[in-house]
Amino acid sequence: MATIQIDKLLETVVKENVSDLHITTEQPPVIRVSGRMIPLDTKVLTPEDTVALMKSITPERNQQELQEVGGTDFGFAFGDHARFRVAVFKQRGQIGMVLRRIPNEFLTFAQLGLPAVISDLIRRPRGLFLVTGPTGSGKTTSLASMINYMNDTMDHHIITLEDPIEYYHKHKHCTINQREIGIDVPDFPEALRRALRMDPDVILVGEMRDLDTISAAITAAETGHVVFGTLHTTGAQGTVDRIIDVFPTSQQAQIRTQLSVAIIGVLSQALIPRKPKGLVAAYELLVVTPAIANLIREAKTYRINSSIQTGRKYGMQLLDDALFDLWKNGISEEDDVVVKSNNPGELRTKIAMVKRGLMDDEDDDDDDDY
Repeated sequence: MATIQIDKLLETVVKENVSDLHITTEQPPVIRVSGRMIPLDTKVLTPEDTVALMKSITPERNQQELQEVGGTDFGFAFGDHARFRVAVFKQRGQIGMVLRRIPNEFLTFAQLGLPAVISDLIRRPRGLFLVTGPTGSGKTTSLASMINYMNDTMDHHIITLEDPIEYYHKHKHCTINQREIGIDVPDFPEALRRALRMDPDVILVGEMRDLDTISAAITAAETGHVVFGTLHTTGAQGTVDRIIDVFPTSQQAQIRTQLSVAIIGVLSQALIPRKPKGLVAAYELLVVTPAIANLIREAKTYRINSSIQTGRKYGMQLLDDALFDLWKNGISEEDDVVVKSNNPGELRTKIAMVKRGLMDDEDDDDDDDY
C-alpha cells in the first residue's frame, strides 16, 4: 500500500514540476510549488502512514541512523524521471520527511541567468570559487551547471565531495569521480586530504562546514587546483568575513593573506517567486581583482560592497541591484524582492522613488567614472 502511495506522490511531484514534498503526521502531504506550500487533496497522514512511507524508500543503513540520532539524509532515483534528496527526521516522536526533487537535466548558464563572466572565472587554472546563499537557494543547481560546463568544454579530472550526491555526472570530456560522505569516505576533511593525492584539476566541496574543511580547501586552491565550495552565508562580503572568523584570532592575519591569493570569486544567490508562477534566481557576484585582494588582506572587507558596485565592468553585481532589476522588469513582485534583500529599507526606498518618478532607472549605473 505504502509503495503505491509513494510512487503516486512522486509522480505528482514530477508531473507538477514541484520542488519539494513534505510528509508529516496529522496533515495530508504538502508540495512546494513556486515557493508556495500547497496541501494535496488526499487523506490526512497517520503515524502509521508516515512510517510506512519512510520504510518504502529509506535504505537500512539510514533507518538505523534515524533510530540512533533522530535524523538521516540520502539520495535516491525515482526510475528515469528524477532523483530526490531525502531528509527523514523525528518530530514529536513521529516520522517526518522532506523530499527535494533534483532534475535530471542540467541547465545552462543562460537558463539559470548566471552572470556571463562565470565561464571565464571557472576556466582559471587554480583558485577558490564560492557559491553561497541560504538553504534552498539553488546553490547545488548552479554548481552542477558549472561542472557540466567544464565537462563539455575542458579535459579535467573533477572530484566532487558531496553529502549526499545530488546530480549525477557522466564522463564526457572530463573524468568525474563523485564521492559521497558517509558512504565512500567518512567526512569532508578526510575526503579533501585524499582528493589531493588523486591528481585532480577540480575539487568540489559540497559544504565548507568547519575549520578543517575550510583550511584544506584554501590550501588546495593555493596549490594549483580549482576548488568549488558552498557556504550558507548571504552576500559576498559576509562570506569572506565568515571564512576568516572561523579561524582563531592568532591565525586570522595569515588566513587573510592566504585567502586573498586563493579566492577568485564569490557567487551569492537567492530564489524568488516569478510572476505568474515559477522561480527566478537573483545573484550577487564578487570577482576578486587585485584591489579586492588588497581589501581582504588589509582587513577592509567592509569596503567590498562598494567595490562590487563600482566593479560592473568586471561583471560584478550586488544582490540588491539584481533584485531591483527583477522588480523593475516586472519579473517579480515588490514584496518578494524586498524580503530577500540585504538592505530591505534601502531597496524599498529606491523602488518607491522610481514609482514616484523621482529617480530615473539609470541613475544607479554610476560606474562610468571608474
